[in-house]
Amino acid sequence: MHKILLPALLTILTAFSACAQKKNSKLESVQFTGPENKKSIMENKKDTATFANGCFWCTEAIFQDVNGVEKVTSGYTDGDTKNPTYEEVCSGNTGFAEALQIVYDPAVVSFDELLEIFWKTHDPTTLNRQGNDVGTQYRSGVYYHNDNQREKAEYYKNALDKSGAFNDPIVTEIKAFRHFYAAEDYHQGYFNGNENKNPYCKVVIRPKVDKFKIAFKDKLKK
Repeated sequence: MHKILLPALLTILTAFSACAQKKNSKLESVQFTGPENKKSIMENKKDTATFANGCFWCTEAIFQDVNGVEKVTSGYTDGDTKNPTYEEVCSGNTGFAEALQIVYDPAVVSFDELLEIFWKTHDPTTLNRQGNDVGTQYRSGVYYHNDNQREKAEYYKNALDKSGAFNDPIVTEIKAFRHFYAAEDYHQGYFNGNENKNPYCKVVIRPKVDKFKIAFKDKLKK
């Protein structure tokens, strides 16, 4: 994912905008609900969401800026090897997907809103790839922690498909959460620590983050 030569980066740079172009006005007809009820607020309950939507360097940088998100961990989910390494996952032979584990406050941001950000900031219609990142480890997936999350993920996936929000069918897999392994330390907070060191951050991640901030300015941390 991160060994792409600079000439190829321009192709990846179009991935986010291409995804946006695939959406038409019908996407906005699907309404994602806001924060949960007062009971959740009073309980001050924290929840966890697990998403796979491509390179975790990119997706981590987006969700870290969402108001109500308290922690984002890059890692690997839904595979069959114990304690997989980055190199093993990149081989495509472990069954793992690059993923995020997101701890959030449902009194501030709902699971519905996280799903909205999830589907609108990657292309959920390309099987096992995002841009030039190709392989099963880059698949699109929602790994639910309870029946409520499953029902919401399935509802919005079906609603988006029926609305014609994307030119092609959504291939996002919706599966029960099994396990999550945090990626190596150097992957955590990668964009924030390497924007001025790695051209990938400036050429690929920064444009995605900037577009996210414009599209979701009402959901950003102050």
